[in-house]
Amino acid sequence: MFYEPLGDDRYQSTVHTTGPWSSHTQHLGPPSALLVRAMERLPSAVPMTIARVTVEILGPVPVAELSVTAAVDRPGRSVELLSAELSADGRVAVRARAWRIVRSDTSAVASTIDEPLAPPSEGRVMTRPEGWHPGYLDVMEWRSLAGSLGEPGPATVWARQRVPLVGDEEPSGLQRVLTVADSGNGVSSLLDPRKWLFINSELTVHLYREPVGEWIALDAGTAIGPDGFGTAVSVLHDRSGAVGRGAQALLIRPQ
Repeated sequence: MFYEPLGDDRYQSTVHTTGPWSSHTQHLGPPSALLVRAMERLPSAVPMTIARVTVEILGPVPVAELSVTAAVDRPGRSVELLSAELSADGRVAVRARAWRIVRSDTSAVASTIDEPLAPPSEGRVMTRPEGWHPGYLDVMEWRSLAGSLGEPGPATVWARQRVPLVGDEEPSGLQRVLTVADSGNGVSSLLDPRKWLFINSELTVHLYREPVGEWIALDAGTAIGPDGFGTAVSVLHDRSGAVGRGAQALLIRPQ
């Protein structure tokens, strides 16, 4: 598991949350999914679905005990604005906001603008590059259709989390998406991480249908401007096709 529940909205982070750059801080995938889980559990008067999530990264998330709170900021009959905070050692490390939209039947007019991907079985096994820390990368199963971790340039990769998010719970489709979506800038980086920083300060995910199944794909690319910042953009897929898009604002500078 990524997190052991302690009760009272507290969670003990496990070593599986560890990010690739430090043994003391987390990859932002699991914390993002934990915030989504808290917002998904907020009650609503009618069936609703989260259609957009923005995760604001205020600082490193330690591999330690965390607390999570969530609230409905703007209730409504058709749309609601939700928020959540993740704290460690008395400091808010990550905030999230989400728009939740009432469910209705639009199957007769459903459409997509993205072509489906080849299945994970056609991808090559992707492993953690030498020098990157164990943890999150090792408990995700990675299959690359194009590009890879540690290879500069765009990448198309499938990922499947091999441990639950919290305890022995089955993660929701949206939780699985957020566990993976923060990896978009990592798999599509254009730069050598030994020489450059390319840190995302946020992650925004827009969905146009609910994700299903264990496998989530990132069809990702990064653009870098001349003034120290850039954007990583990912088309997000499940086995049935595209489900939405993720984007990350990047700080770019030499190490």
